[in-house]
Amino acid sequence: MNNDLSGQSMRRSLLLILPFLLVACNFETIAAPAAVLPLPSLPPTFTFSPVPPTPTLTPSQTKTPSPSETQIVTATDTGTATVTFREIPAQMPNLYPHVFPVQPADLAGFSEGGHAYPATDIFAPPGAQFVAVTNGTVDEVTYLDQWNPVTNDNATAGGLSVRIIGDDGVRYYGAHLSKIAPGIRSGVWVPAGQVLGLVGNTGNARDSATHVHFEITSPAPPFSKVDPFPYLTAWLKDHNVTPALPIP
Repeated sequence: MNNDLSGQSMRRSLLLILPFLLVACNFETIAAPAAVLPLPSLPPTFTFSPVPPTPTLTPSQTKTPSPSETQIVTATDTGTATVTFREIPAQMPNLYPHVFPVQPADLAGFSEGGHAYPATDIFAPPGAQFVAVTNGTVDEVTYLDQWNPVTNDNATAGGLSVRIIGDDGVRYYGAHLSKIAPGIRSGVWVPAGQVLGLVGNTGNARDSATHVHFEITSPAPPFSKVDPFPYLTAWLKDHNVTPALPIP
């Protein structure tokens, strides 16, 4: 009987101290809180300009035309473009005014060559005006287009045309006009810029774009021809240049 009482007493003692043992065991198994680590730093912020930087320009070593030169661009058979420079005739004393023969001049286009003899085709839209290059007297006028493609007569190839002899002693000729201006007839004196007719494609140019076939010649036989290209280039730039005629 005493043994039973001793066993019961031990069991009661264990039941009383068991909660404290469990709590002690839990404290031992709880890990220490982890150390707080600093947040990683953010990458720096970049600001981009919406306007790209202005490039530094290096002066070109390519020759550019001076006021006394005109630039001519040509292409070879290989497709390589070459640039040459041609001297514009020296400007004469301003005795006679000279203007570009097609107006408005900014609608006109022309190039060097294109004929077996000195002449220049000045292309411009229909309605553009062919005007007197300088003060002068109307020499010849052709009012009717009589060119026949069958006979191909060179005498009528120009279609409607006007010739004037300038006060500067030079004869100017414009052909393939679509209309002759009213009042333009032989013997009439006209000032520089006077409308002589309208750009067209009469004569043997009937299948071509509208243009003026322009020639500069001496005023009397043999009517020696002068290349118009350098003078047209000069007049287009408002340089008052008188064509230099060949010395007979």
